[in-house]
Amino acid sequence: MELALLSDDAILALVSRGDEAALGALYDRYAAPAYRLALRIVRDPALAEDAVQDAFLAVWRTAASFQPDRGKASTWLLTLVHRRSVDLVRREERRSTELLDETIDVPVAPERTDELAATREERRRVQAALAQLAPDQREALELAYYGGLSQSEIAARLGVPLGTVKSRMFSGLGKLRDLLGSDAEAPA
Repeated sequence: MELALLSDDAILALVSRGDEAALGALYDRYAAPAYRLALRIVRDPALAEDAVQDAFLAVWRTAASFQPDRGKASTWLLTLVHRRSVDLVRREERRSTELLDETIDVPVAPERTDELAATREERRRVQAALAQLAPDQREALELAYYGGLSQSEIAARLGVPLGTVKSRMFSGLGKLRDLLGSDAEAPA
């Protein structure tokens, strides 16, 4: 059977049954766009490769959970890449924060220390507030702010109308404003 002639859905069905050649065919189709997406988010070639590898490993493990009636296979796959990329960015931010915490005994001007502490606290507050949003709102906001995508690009990526993306972002930003309180009005 010529895998290159099969639809994405058919290839995913084969992957869900443990067909390694089907996973290879899917990789051949989507490795380049997946890498470009990951690189735009993580901005590091090695981390982008890691994100793509993690995403295809997730495809191998969870292909049976893909539901073709809920969206396109390519959207599902690229969403996995996006999520892995954002996870890597967060992990690297945590790692750099931990390194900063380890070197905090280095003399720093008092006003700079206050700035660093305030920035760290603000980041923690925003991440906690993001975690309280509905998953679709959080995803749209993360794609926009962490992924650097426009609303049109988000709509195409998620396979939803542009108006849906706009309303998810508007609602999500409103909820963030409520969760963060009046301090959200002040420049960070």
